[in-house]
Amino acid sequence: MAEPWRDRARRAVEWNWRLRSAGDPRPHYVICGKDALAYYVARAMLESELPVGGARVTVVVPERYRSNGPDVAALRGVRVVRSDRLDVDTFEAAGLAGAAGLALLNQDDVGNLHAALCAQAVDQRVRQVLRMFNGTLADGVRKLLKAPVEVLSDAEMAAPAFVAAALNEVDPSSFQHRDKTLRVARRADVRPQDVVCALAHLTEAQGVDLLPAEQAGADLVLAEATGQPPGTEVAARRLVRARRRRRPVAVLMRAVRGFATRKIGIAVMLVLALIAVLGALISRAEDVSPLEALYLTLVTTLSGADPDTTKPPDAQIMQVVLNLAGLALIPLITAVVVDGIVNARLALHTGRLQPARVGHVVVIGLGNVGTRVMAQLREYDVEVVAIDKSPEPRGAALARQLEVPLIVGDAALPETLVAASVGDCQALVVASTDDVANLEAALTARDLRNDLRVVLRFFDGDFAERVEETFALGVSRSVSYLAAPAFIGALTERAVITTIPVDRHALPVAEVPVAAGSELDGRPLDVVNRDGQVRLIARTPAGGGRTIWWKDLDPRQVIFAGDRLTVVARRRGLDWLTRQCAPPAHPGPVPRPVGPVHGGMHTPTTTPSSVPGPTDPGVAASAPGASHPVAPAEGVFLADHDHDHRRPG
Repeated sequence: MAEPWRDRARRAVEWNWRLRSAGDPRPHYVICGKDALAYYVARAMLESELPVGGARVTVVVPERYRSNGPDVAALRGVRVVRSDRLDVDTFEAAGLAGAAGLALLNQDDVGNLHAALCAQAVDQRVRQVLRMFNGTLADGVRKLLKAPVEVLSDAEMAAPAFVAAALNEVDPSSFQHRDKTLRVARRADVRPQDVVCALAHLTEAQGVDLLPAEQAGADLVLAEATGQPPGTEVAARRLVRARRRRRPVAVLMRAVRGFATRKIGIAVMLVLALIAVLGALISRAEDVSPLEALYLTLVTTLSGADPDTTKPPDAQIMQVVLNLAGLALIPLITAVVVDGIVNARLALHTGRLQPARVGHVVVIGLGNVGTRVMAQLREYDVEVVAIDKSPEPRGAALARQLEVPLIVGDAALPETLVAASVGDCQALVVASTDDVANLEAALTARDLRNDLRVVLRFFDGDFAERVEETFALGVSRSVSYLAAPAFIGALTERAVITTIPVDRHALPVAEVPVAAGSELDGRPLDVVNRDGQVRLIARTPAGGGRTIWWKDLDPRQVIFAGDRLTVVARRRGLDWLTRQCAPPAHPGPVPRPVGPVHGGMHTPTTTPSSVPGPTDPGVAASAPGASHPVAPAEGVFLADHDHDHRRPG
């Protein structure tokens, strides 16, 4: 059957990129993925003004897929290759040979490893960046691959933001660089002499002002760790100390309610009520004390009585009814015992038989992110209860190791949330990969408790924005957007040390080398700082000298070739600084090799274009900060979508 003309036209447009790439001096990057992380990495690469004048981006996506968020294949300016397998043929079709970098961003550790081996067969020198969850497998990949490789975990980067939101604290971002350990904190929680630089000023009227010019008025700062625990750890310890005693009566009543089914319980209660009424009547008829009446009633019910024809007719009738009730009570007691044993075993297997808890955190979904959140909460000694539909989710083994109870069930059902004691928990973290299920679980939890703090993850950005407007559950953040700068830095060989999440934004901390003859070579340090874009925190002199930190930096000091500048920046500010530190441009482009590359042993040759001066209009025109106000609501959205697409930096 002939290929439809629409498909032929689409393929002609896609393959035309291969013909146009011959002789193109721009670096070529191949990105394999279909979710929000691949979208943000590809978009940032397209928007980056690299020293060579930009980059060519090829994305590899399956033939047919449903995007659970922004569609990477819909980005304007990318070349799209559709293939269900990441093998040698696919990478050859994507033009991997001679490419500057390869990003394998699928959520499949084994699949990414297989793709990395296939890519190595095409080109052994291409730089690879892998997305992996399993830390042991990641260490093995670094030793196994001959190509330069970086293995990163977006779940590990996103977990601190979830933990901080659950404990109502700032993101517990801390990192070590050179001989210092730095962390994010509120200005009121650190000493003035430990403040490295201001990160953000938070106002309800103007939103978030990143890297503000006014250092003293900033709410969030980057500070040197001096042995004092970060705010999140303090909040966790305070939570543990404030945890109230468990209520034994409530635990007993809950155990009684869960011992048998409702129908058997009703039947037992009816029989016992009938026996109690007849016992009271017998005590009045026989004119005996209450204790004697109880004895006569129990003996008559359980063992029967000898017939006595001399008794009045009403007493004989009550005696017969009591004997019948006794016949019904014995099998009911047997049924209760058997049903209770079966229910107890099922409850223990699914985790539903749990003691009442107070002040804990409930985590729904033990996938990549949920497992990391659970582990970090346990590191802070916060009690955790996990819920997942699968009896063996990805984090089940770690949950057993950490002695975290796992409740198997639908989190959208009230009984599942009640089994996790959601009514008495500190926060609810909903981190599954199903948007609809996440919303249902959050709304059900809010029905059980109106003031419950909900940390909710969404993938679909438009859905998250509309839910936020309709239900007013809090603010939204993008997990993939927060992790993207680290993947971009690894892909472009930038020394991104860490990424600091601030509200809906991400501030990469990077170390940028100064090339000989660059725009910053011979310039004073003062030109590096740009309000709202770049903040210099350290300088390492050429030759590996001792790092000069913020306390001893003099703005009048001259920058020399070989110096390494450590900065906190927005993405566009980091692009500007990279251009300023890049080697000078050559007069003419150097053509790329044309034709097949055997063995993958050649290295692409690119020629940088002219480098703009320090007064780059693209950076100077960008506003330093305001984006979204901080909502004072109890709930917090952590959505795999960033709403500020106009200023992605």
